[in-house]
Amino acid sequence: MTLNRSIRWRGLDLDTLEHAHIIANSRDTRIRGAIIGPDFGLFYRIKLDENGHTRTVKIERADGRGIELFSDGAGSWSDDRAEPIPALRGCIDVDIWPTPLTNALPIWRHDWTDQPTRFAMAWIDATDLSYQRSEQIYTRLDPSHFRYQSADFEAVLEVDEDGIVTDYPGLFARQR
Repeated sequence: MTLNRSIRWRGLDLDTLEHAHIIANSRDTRIRGAIIGPDFGLFYRIKLDENGHTRTVKIERADGRGIELFSDGAGSWSDDRAEPIPALRGCIDVDIWPTPLTNALPIWRHDWTDQPTRFAMAWIDATDLSYQRSEQIYTRLDPSHFRYQSADFEAVLEVDEDGIVTDYPGLFARQR
């Protein structure tokens, strides 16, 4: 995958505005984004390796708080002090709330059929910098629609030709 593009979304449930930029080539993928919310602002960076596996995630909030996590690309995670994070063992992708961009990560790296596929995600709530393991299921409905399911939520995501969310019903809408 080769990309060099910017995208914007407006949050519908949580009033946010996001601007993200993706640079992807055969060596790695680098994502940088900024989100302005009702009572917070933050900047995030994600680096994926050549296989599309998350390697680093950094979130910096405007109030000075932040989090940085590292992965070996095979499911082992550590924090910025090199302390292991057993709760995230087995997670290959990261899912950051509140951005729809991270829904693209499993879409990009999987060879899709019409069968549901389960992913273990390192889910990070950027509003309070907490993290946990999240089991999520994606099902490709057609080239531009995926059913997303987690423990207590389900939605049909619309994606563009690059697998990036254009419509996340009730949560995010791409800005033109």
